[in-house]
Amino acid sequence: MICLRLFAITGIMLMSSSIALATTQNDSYIAGYAAGVLKNNMNLDMPTLVVEAGVITLPTANLASADRDKAVQLLLGIPGVNDVKLSETTSHLTMNDSSKPDQRSAVITESVILPTGLLPRGHLFKPLIADPRWAHFSAAYRNYQSDNFDGTNIASVSFGETIPLYRANLGQSTVQWETGLQAGVFSDFNLDASSSDLLNTDFIASVYSSVRAGQFSAFGRIYHQSSHLGDEFLLRKQNTKFERVNLSYEGADLKLSYELPYGVRIYGGGGGLFHKEPSTLKVWSAQYGIEFRSPWRLDFASLRPIIAADIKNYDENNWSMDISARAGVEFENLKVLGRKLQILGEYYNGYTPSGQFYKSKVEYFGIGAHYHF
Repeated sequence: MICLRLFAITGIMLMSSSIALATTQNDSYIAGYAAGVLKNNMNLDMPTLVVEAGVITLPTANLASADRDKAVQLLLGIPGVNDVKLSETTSHLTMNDSSKPDQRSAVITESVILPTGLLPRGHLFKPLIADPRWAHFSAAYRNYQSDNFDGTNIASVSFGETIPLYRANLGQSTVQWETGLQAGVFSDFNLDASSSDLLNTDFIASVYSSVRAGQFSAFGRIYHQSSHLGDEFLLRKQNTKFERVNLSYEGADLKLSYELPYGVRIYGGGGGLFHKEPSTLKVWSAQYGIEFRSPWRLDFASLRPIIAADIKNYDENNWSMDISARAGVEFENLKVLGRKLQILGEYYNGYTPSGQFYKSKVEYFGIGAHYHF
């Protein structure tokens, strides 16, 4: 059984195809527009700006700090620009076998700058793709390998958002911070029932703060979660020994993230509860994971392959692993309110994230549509 699960995880994580670099007409337009804005407003000649998916890469090696900040603000004001990356190229010598310098190579470091002020665009901390309880809009079909959910064919939907209320730079640096609200509703429906009964709904609301410095970002929040069973499910179970739990708690957690080259991201963190019902719930938890967002797009469409795995450990469950893995593609040309559509296959094994059934172990395969920034 362990081998089968490992094969299942490996199969999802390897869902990818041959990829190649492509450039959309919109990016080409933005590149020309941006070069003209910098020339007209700052007399800067940058005819070869790189733009990908609305993200401008601005070389800053020869720019003073004040000029850099002004250029960033000008570029962020261009329609269609999602954010600006600052690219600083530095040279260093490499050594041959004779310990003599024989060539120069370039090291490129990048940092992302987002708009500042009230209700700004974008997020300093990117969403966690494989986290089953990250607030976003989604709809998924899941086939459970056992009947823990009062059915094996389950539809799961979520409605939620992370809303930055205010963002600013720390002094004159490129380090940015923001604060805002995050809230989500997560519901499960039994497709095996005649009326697709509602099984469970989780409500999560939080106040958060995040910070970003180059490729490093952090996300901390204070949150509330409560879970509720569906009426049809309760009526069907009223003559059984099923015990409803009044599950509600408040907690705090912190996640740290670092983005490596070639689209790889690692993250980890932990948290604890400071008010809980039932009172017997144990306090501590940990979370960590890895993601791959392909830096290349498929030739035939604006598709970007994605692979992610998220692991959670709870003291409540003796620190056993809850594994969530997702893989698929992101459509960069299909957006709603700035969110990109993702079609992801998924696999889960561990204690269910659906609150009322938190004592049950489940395993499922599924496929879903997700909208993420």
